[in-house]
Amino acid sequence: MSRICQITGKKVISGNNVSHSNSRTKRKFHPNLQVKKFYIPEEDKWVKLMVSAAGIRNINKKGISAALKDAAADGYYKA
Repeated sequence: MSRICQITGKKVISGNNVSHSNSRTKRKFHPNLQVKKFYIPEEDKWVKLMVSAAGIRNINKKGISAALKDAAADGYYKA
């Protein structure tokens, strides 16, 4: 499974480690992903999602059904 949030679409980005002598080497910044199960009462089923911490806050704010609908419209989640 790739490291992409299924709600917000956050994924790995690249950057540099910068040493004290200012030499640069490549590195990766990983999103804070968690595998969580959410209950959808409208469909009476559980869904397992890989979501970032921002995605969890988004689900708490909007609700799971609205968050999944928005994520599907953006192309991050396939039902």
